[in-house]
Amino acid sequence: MGLIPSGPMQDFSHVNLQARALEALMSCSPALKAAQVDALLADWQAGHLVLPEAGALPPPVLDPGRPERPELVPHTELPRRRPGSPGGHAALLHAIAHIEFNAINLALDCAYRFSGLPADYYGAWLGVAAEEAYHFSLIEARLKDLGHAYGDFQAHNGLWEMAIKTADDPLARMALVPRVLEARGLDATPPIVSALKRIGDAETIAVLDIILRDEIGHVALGDRWFRYFCAERGLAPEATYLVLMARFDAPWPPRPLNVEARRKAGFSDAEIACLEAGKAASTVR
Repeated sequence: MGLIPSGPMQDFSHVNLQARALEALMSCSPALKAAQVDALLADWQAGHLVLPEAGALPPPVLDPGRPERPELVPHTELPRRRPGSPGGHAALLHAIAHIEFNAINLALDCAYRFSGLPADYYGAWLGVAAEEAYHFSLIEARLKDLGHAYGDFQAHNGLWEMAIKTADDPLARMALVPRVLEARGLDATPPIVSALKRIGDAETIAVLDIILRDEIGHVALGDRWFRYFCAERGLAPEATYLVLMARFDAPWPPRPLNVEARRKAGFSDAEIACLEAGKAASTVR
């Protein structure tokens, strides 16, 4: 299905948000995907899209749209990315670009996959998809400045693998994608910034400042909806979070944590202390 043209005579009364989100999700070109996300968000804000009805979940997306490159390999096969050399510098930026591209798909899948939720859930995740597309464009431009392009280095598929694992449960999705995987990006940013300062890459640091600001909001959005789903089911959020991490074998955050950013994103001091200590729970209380 192509993009639906906007115009005064166009009838938008039966345009399904899920169909449009899926269309963007399956686009392989980063530029086309970004354009579709922008159009989708604009049509949502204009009231042109129909909310998905409660009921059976649509088929999960096992392999979202992405370009033929980069080659995807197990994360254990990827070399350490140190920016001290030109190749290491570019590889580090490529890794960040890959995260941001995957994040576009993850946000779109949040809108596509789960039905019957409040309208602001869908609008918020479409907004996240647009911000992730903007982040990707910023990092892609920095890669170009270094003489490289997205796809020049190998990457892994860990982010989307977690999306597949949580495709049947929005509570698990909110817990383990925004509050685990994206929250790890909050922790990783200060060390990356320090490394880039050592080589004088002020341009990328400025981009990372934008990304960190927005990613705090994305993790906070996941926190909000995680707590919403916990309240619906009568579950204690922080105990449930630890149980889900253990059940899905989610990675524990490497220390040190970005405590200030995590607090802004909704993590309590007790939860942060637990994550720093590496303690897990085995039952939901």
